[in-house]
Amino acid sequence: MVLVRPTEETVNREPDGANGTDEGDATREAPADRAARVVSTAAHDIGGFIRSQRESAQVSLRQLAQLAGVSNPYLSQIERGLRKPSAEVLGQIAKGLRVSSEVLYIQAGYLEQRELSPVRDAVLADGDLTDRQKQALLEIYDSFRRENDTADESNSESSTTGTTSTTGIVSDDAPDAAEPKPGAGSDADRVLSSERTKENR
Repeated sequence: MVLVRPTEETVNREPDGANGTDEGDATREAPADRAARVVSTAAHDIGGFIRSQRESAQVSLRQLAQLAGVSNPYLSQIERGLRKPSAEVLGQIAKGLRVSSEVLYIQAGYLEQRELSPVRDAVLADGDLTDRQKQALLEIYDSFRRENDTADESNSESSTTGTTSTTGIVSDDAPDAAEPKPGAGSDADRVLSSERTKENR
């Protein structure tokens, strides 16, 4: 009798059907799990952003917790991505970090990212301005931009509708300027006409 030593390929081969429906079910993600993963990712992003801002401002975790009015464990969980802070807590953390609350709201996904603007970035990065002053400046800046956009649109529309045709084609319906109207003529012509009538009589 001849013994056949199993090769590495035959040993490691998985039985047929092992990677069938089970693998597909494993890779298929439920909507609830997907939502939880999105929330976890957002919480991790905002937590890392808060930590980087705190470290750049050289503020300890305890100091920021006191300034924001939250407990140390809660703030630590936020920075580690275990908890996603509410908008109110983010506003308090923004005050403690002396940054605009809008920046944290956008980072956390509460606000949509606006169009990039160096003026907006400069206003938000200015540490000498309060949040209220920054918000007022941004509102004025946005109102000016909207006003200019509206003026540009109206000017473009007026320039488009104000153009005239230069083909020089005269419509058949237009009256001919060279054709005299009935009864038209000078006084001398009328006098000569009346004299000829008298002579013919």
